[in-house]
Amino acid sequence: MSVTTGSVTSGSVTSGSVTDEAPTRDDVGALVRHWRERRRLSQQALSDRCGVSTRHLSCIETGKAHPSPAMIGQLSEALDVPLRVQRRLYTAAGFVPDASELPLGSPGLAQVNAAIELILAGHEPYPALVIDGGWDLVAANDAAYRLLADLPGELLEPPVNVVRLSLDPRGLAPRIVNLAEWQAGIMGRIRHEHEISGDARLAALLVEFPVPATAAAPDIVLTVRLRAGDDVLSFLTTTTVFGTTRDVTVAELAIEALYPADPATRDQLVALASSSSA
Repeated sequence: MSVTTGSVTSGSVTSGSVTDEAPTRDDVGALVRHWRERRRLSQQALSDRCGVSTRHLSCIETGKAHPSPAMIGQLSEALDVPLRVQRRLYTAAGFVPDASELPLGSPGLAQVNAAIELILAGHEPYPALVIDGGWDLVAANDAAYRLLADLPGELLEPPVNVVRLSLDPRGLAPRIVNLAEWQAGIMGRIRHEHEISGDARLAALLVEFPVPATAAAPDIVLTVRLRAGDDVLSFLTTTTVFGTTRDVTVAELAIEALYPADPATRDQLVALASSSSA
């Protein structure tokens, strides 16, 4: 697993970055062209990366030439597409994908589930949760659920979207002291992830929770300050992902771990855990 920590600077959302969805039909040439344009590459630039002629690339995009499995692999690497898109490219070209897409509860992902459970339990008494590629909640530890205990039940009905849970006025938003900064940071990350993946769920979130142009950029390390009764809990976050996986479900998982940003928050979380287990 690899761990990344930090903040994302916000920027303006263009209509192109939100609405440019991939072709709905399984046309490998149209998909290649879509992702080449999404990556803002000319045919010359992509052909240079793949070591093929622009004529051959043009023939692939127009359907006059059929890419080999090796060519699909080269294109996927050159375009830096997500594993889900790689699978679609192989399938559209008539080949068996070299990556799986198993349900998280399947026996084939038993080791992944065990690792997730270990990480979530080991992070107590601090909150941690697992999200998928659309920021829907997959799992969480008891510390995370303690922070959500007083939210309306309808917000916790699956599928629970973590972005909506934190920014919806019925959710955590009224309790977030630095809401504008948090929204700018989290939506900046959503924008970045959408640029990479083209996920329509992320596009919908960008439209639903636009960041004002006047919003200040987050600090070097983005923190979230959350009211809990008479106290304010301050957290910084890290994101853990599975590395070198060949399964789409696993590749799209992220473990979001919250750490106390000050001693008072640490002590309060320890006290909350002790009182709930008493």
